[in-house]
Amino acid sequence: MIKSMTGYGKAEANLEGGKLTIEIRTLNGKNSDANIKSPLLPKDKELIVRRRITESLTRGTIDLFMGWEPKAGEAAKTLNRELFDEYFRQVEEACSDKEGYSRDGSFGAILSSVLRFPDVIDTRKADIITDENWPLVAKAVEEALDAVNDYRAKEGEALYRDVTSRVATIMELEDQVEALEQERIDAVREKLMKNLGELRQKVDPSRFEQELVFYLEKLDINEEKVRLRQHCKYFLDTIDTEPFPGRKLGFIIQEMGREINTTGSKANHSGIQKLVVRMKDELEKIREQSLNIL
Repeated sequence: MIKSMTGYGKAEANLEGGKLTIEIRTLNGKNSDANIKSPLLPKDKELIVRRRITESLTRGTIDLFMGWEPKAGEAAKTLNRELFDEYFRQVEEACSDKEGYSRDGSFGAILSSVLRFPDVIDTRKADIITDENWPLVAKAVEEALDAVNDYRAKEGEALYRDVTSRVATIMELEDQVEALEQERIDAVREKLMKNLGELRQKVDPSRFEQELVFYLEKLDINEEKVRLRQHCKYFLDTIDTEPFPGRKLGFIIQEMGREINTTGSKANHSGIQKLVVRMKDELEKIREQSLNIL
């Protein structure tokens, strides 16, 4: 069964300092375009994750996000006590030389000022993903990838039903075109006879038949009908047998469109033209959907 290139997967890893959430979102694309949109993943692990994304998801525009929810104790900022004490001592010493200085009255103001000095509050964060907890993170990445593939498979079922039913509709419309073939030939014959009658010219019946056959050969759409049916069958065989048929289906759709267009240009019949327009409409919808088939 085919897969869609649209997908979503989410997984979590409970690490020692908190919870790491991994989300993967995919859209259609000509190639595999993996984007890791998170500063949490170390550079030495990025290549590993990209390789796994390409191996598992094959093709598409793929975005990976990581979110971090630290435990309450881990989220607290750290006071650089040594630097704080030194700043406080220097500020208090400078203030003690000023007239009217009172330690009790000025303590709060000094404390507030010192806490705003650079590096007094240590905001540096330890690495969230380490070699020690990497197996847990790698397992969560695999779970998110599996969820994306499950999502893609479900979307693929809907895509399959839609495009195959539309191909079947095109084949039914082609049968209706064939049913109008004799009517088209009779209409052409009648039109030519009428034009000759208006000219009031006598013609050799056998010569007229020869010219009529020659004219109708130029309008013959039998080859287009045969090729279109072959392309439709090839489309259905490909979507049923190949694991990732998306690109090949695009080429087959081009060939189907060529035969439909040629049929329309040769039709010379309003009923057939209407059927051709309906076939084009169905084919365009198939084309749009096929862009999302993996």
